[in-house]
Amino acid sequence: MSNSKVVKRKKEHINICLNEDVNFLTKSNGFDNYEFEHYAITEVEFDKIDLTTKFFSKKIFYPILISSMTGGTKESEKINERLAIVAKTFNIPIGVGSQRQSLDNKKYLESYKVFRKNCGNVPLVGNIGAYQVANSKNVVEEINYLIDLIEADAMIIHLNPLQEILQKEGEPNFKGLLKNIEKLTSKIRLPFVVKEVGCGISKTAAKKLLDAGVKGIDVAGAGGTSWAAVELLRNGQKSIFRDWGLPTSYCLRTVSELKKDYNFLLISSGGIANGIDIAKSLTLGADIVGIARLILKSVVNSIEDTVKLLELWIDELKKVMYLTGAQNIGELKKVKLIKKSELY
Repeated sequence: MSNSKVVKRKKEHINICLNEDVNFLTKSNGFDNYEFEHYAITEVEFDKIDLTTKFFSKKIFYPILISSMTGGTKESEKINERLAIVAKTFNIPIGVGSQRQSLDNKKYLESYKVFRKNCGNVPLVGNIGAYQVANSKNVVEEINYLIDLIEADAMIIHLNPLQEILQKEGEPNFKGLLKNIEKLTSKIRLPFVVKEVGCGISKTAAKKLLDAGVKGIDVAGAGGTSWAAVELLRNGQKSIFRDWGLPTSYCLRTVSELKKDYNFLLISSGGIANGIDIAKSLTLGADIVGIARLILKSVVNSIEDTVKLLELWIDELKKVMYLTGAQNIGELKKVKLIKKSELY
């Protein structure tokens, strides 16, 4: 695919995500099916609630990841600069948008380099698509280049099979993906995270990825942004596959069962909209929570708006912890969630 077509597509993705309804039509992330067990005799000291945790080896102040969004266009440079400043403000990790374009053309490298220039020492995560990993003849060299380009602390490989088969320029051939992931995890010491883009990662798929050496799973489940919807809007089409995917809560509940046998970072994303969603994610087994489009829509207005939004989510998370008797994230993970069907 020509570089100009890739840049045009990225611009269209940004515009659609900012201006169109790209949510799932009938499917939620599943968090609405759970309620916290209220703990009326809480003795938690609200001002001393501890939200610190780790993103692999680095300490972060809050269990929030600014998920991968955009890069490779002139328009994305300013957005990424603002995102990086927000990440530094809160000392939370941030993901880079797909770096595929930088393998083909050096024109917009600054849209990626701007991250490290502005985010300080917070964990910075590179990003490349499954198609590029599966079909690269020099995969180790290319990924090392992408890591060096942004001084990455970890690398994301994103899975988007539904998006690829709906995209008019789609590249749905992932044959050889697991073999090349094994090659990367054995040759490169940085941790690799594999994420979906809104259809979820099943327990079966997660196990194969962990066996291939992956150190992080971002379930990126159904219930938030539907990239099927994005591509269908680009094409001016409709499809029964717009709502395809596994809800985020289901992915978390099942993939977290693998922690009995594997040591890995579990990331919840897909429709996270407030502090209660963050808290439910952590209680269902996530270590941190990734958020993308709501932050994107905020940061295009201003850094200040985005700081206020994150402060609101953090305050809501702390209120949940106070009301459930959890002084820190470890205690929150032990809090009981009740299925709504059990309440009535």
